[in-house]
Amino acid sequence: ELQLRRKMKDSIPEEHLYLGFSHQYRDSIFPLHTSISLFLLSYCDCKSFRIFLVPTNENANDQFVTKNLLGDLEIHFISKCQLPTVVQSCCLPAVVMKDGKFCRAGLSVVLRHIIQKTFEADPSKKNVLELLGFKKTCLKACAEVSQWTRLCEISIPLAVEGFLTASPEHCQTIPADILQLERKLGEPVRVHNDDKIRRQKLQQQKAGAKAAASLLEKEATEEGKTMEVHEHPLPSLELSVAFSKLDVQEVSHAVNRETPLIRRTKTSDLPPLDHVFAEGLYFTLADMVLLPCIHQFLHLQCEHNLKQTTCLCFYFCTIKKRVDEINNINFE
Repeated sequence: ELQLRRKMKDSIPEEHLYLGFSHQYRDSIFPLHTSISLFLLSYCDCKSFRIFLVPTNENANDQFVTKNLLGDLEIHFISKCQLPTVVQSCCLPAVVMKDGKFCRAGLSVVLRHIIQKTFEADPSKKNVLELLGFKKTCLKACAEVSQWTRLCEISIPLAVEGFLTASPEHCQTIPADILQLERKLGEPVRVHNDDKIRRQKLQQQKAGAKAAASLLEKEATEEGKTMEVHEHPLPSLELSVAFSKLDVQEVSHAVNRETPLIRRTKTSDLPPLDHVFAEGLYFTLADMVLLPCIHQFLHLQCEHNLKQTTCLCFYFCTIKKRVDEINNINFE
C-alpha cells in the first residue's frame, strides 16, 4: 500500500520542468542555468511544460521574482521535499515525463528536449529546430567528453556567477573561461561547406575593392570639383549566410555564383571566415546558453572598467540584435 501511494504521488499527468532558484540579480534568476532555461522557453514560446522553481537554500524567497523576468510563463514554487523521487537525486534543471518514471537531467539535455517538444507541438517553427545546428548535434555530446559542451554548459555559467558574487578587489581579472571563449570567437570558422563560402567571400572582397577603385578613379577625373568619397562597405558575407539560415532559406540566395578565377583559387589562398555566432556562422543552442551569461558579464565588466573583450562585445551585439528582431526579447 505504501508503495502504491508513493507511485501515485510521483506520477504526473504532464511533463514537468524543475528549475533551481537561489536568488534574483538584476534581470536574471540564479542559478544561471535557470535563467537560460526560462530564456529558451520564452524564445521558443513553448507551452509544453508545467514549470516549477525549487529554492536551493533557505534564504531563497519567491517574492523577489519579478513578473517581467517570467513574461507570460506560469511558474509554481515547490520545496525540495516535494520533488518527485526520480528528481531528488538529479542536478537541476530536470524534466519528468508524463508517466513520472523517466527523468531528463542536465542543462543541455533539457534545452534540447525543449526545442524538440516545441517543434513537435508546432512543425512550422523550423527556426527553432535550426537551433540544434548541423545534423542536429549542437551540445549533444555530454560535458564529460566534449570540451565545447563543458565550456558552454558548466564553465561559462559558473565563471560568470563567481564573477558576479566576488568582492570588488577580486573582480579586476577576467575569468580564464571567459578569456577562452574570447579566444575561440577570434579564431577562423570551420563549417561543413567551408570552401564554397570562403570562395564567395573572396569574390565579395574583390567586388568591394573594384567598387572602391572605381569611385577613386571617378574622383580623379572630375575637373574643377572636389568629390567626397563615401565608403559603402558590402554587408558581411558571414552575416548574410547566417541570416539566410535563420530565415530557413538556401545559402545560394544570399550570394552570387563565383567567377572562374575565384573557382581556380587554391583553398590555402582563400580568406578565413569570421565568427558571427558561437559555433561559427549559424545561430544555435550554444548562443541561447551563452547570451544570458555574457549579458551579465559585460554589465559588470563596464562597471569595473576592465579591459574590453572585443570579440565578446561584437558577438553579444550581433546575437542580441537578432534575438530582439525575432522575438522582441529586450536586453538592456
